Amino acid sequence: MRPAVRSLSEDASKTLVQAFVSCRMDYCNSLFFGISDGLMSRLQSVQNAAARLVTGTRRCDHITPVLCLLHWLPVRQRVDFKVATVVHRSLSVPIDCRLVADARERRLRSTENRTCVVTRTHSTFGDRAFAAAGPGLWNSLLPHLRDADLGLPYSRFRELLKTFLFG
Repeated sequence: MRPAVRSLSEDASKTLVQAFVSCRMDYCNSLFFGISDGLMSRLQSVQNAAARLVTGTRRCDHITPVLCLLHWLPVRQRVDFKVATVVHRSLSVPIDCRLVADARERRLRSTENRTCVVTRTHSTFGDRAFAAAGPGLWNSLLPHLRDADLGLPYSRFRELLKTFLFG
């Protein structure tokens, strides 16, 4: 693939790598939530190789500035991004996520923070399930992201979330 990429412009090579590598990494990447660091580092090395291929960066150069230049989140943040956007969508049409305000009749401090009810589990696989992982991740976001009005366009929420995860 490297000889083909060298003959293309940077935008064309970015599109090619996006089509073949990044879309495969993003397909069902929410299933990667909570996997071990060893498996996550393997996925990260694939993304790093793709970034180096697009930009022509050497293997000994730091990869973080390259990922920022391409506006690519590291793999773990990509997974968090995907889960958080699914939670944002499910709050407007409740599927597995409920706000604390919807679950309680009493008035609690947590009802004003737009936090979700986290399902309790007793195994690591249960912790990775969307019913537990999604609300837990949502509750870990900054308050201004959680308090974003559900009428806020989905694209604007994604922009704010990506900015937060880059930081």
